[in-house]
Amino acid sequence: MGEKSHDRVLSFLVRHTWLSMRAAIGAELEEFGLTVPQFATLMMVKESPGKSVAQLARSVGSTRQAANEMLAALERDGLITRSPHPTDRRTHQLHLTDLGAARYADALPAVQRREAELEAGLAPDQRDAVIAWMSSISTACQAPGEGH
Repeated sequence: MGEKSHDRVLSFLVRHTWLSMRAAIGAELEEFGLTVPQFATLMMVKESPGKSVAQLARSVGSTRQAANEMLAALERDGLITRSPHPTDRRTHQLHLTDLGAARYADALPAVQRREAELEAGLAPDQRDAVIAWMSSISTACQAPGEGH
């Protein structure tokens, strides 16, 4: 990025990397009629069927309103369904439809292939170190701060 390493603000470097990756992955997803947030939503609902809108919003760091707007598009396209929660009438559970599961399964190899292309310059130990670092930072960000 050109600047001296001591002048870098790491969070902005991570953001720049994320935005670049998001654009690269987004270009792959266009073929499947999905955006990056929609793909991520399908992935999360596939991994945790019955997730609520509020849980989804927290997972992706969005507001409930923004999550509802995106879910409305996925629902309109027949990729997800919302069903009433069995014990909480204010909550709806999210599930993939067969079409949603198929769309996700179709798009996943393209996303994985593009990520592999982006990582091609990394040695396996570098990739492992990056993953370990990101996991550690994510955990640290979720832990209650001391002295704050």
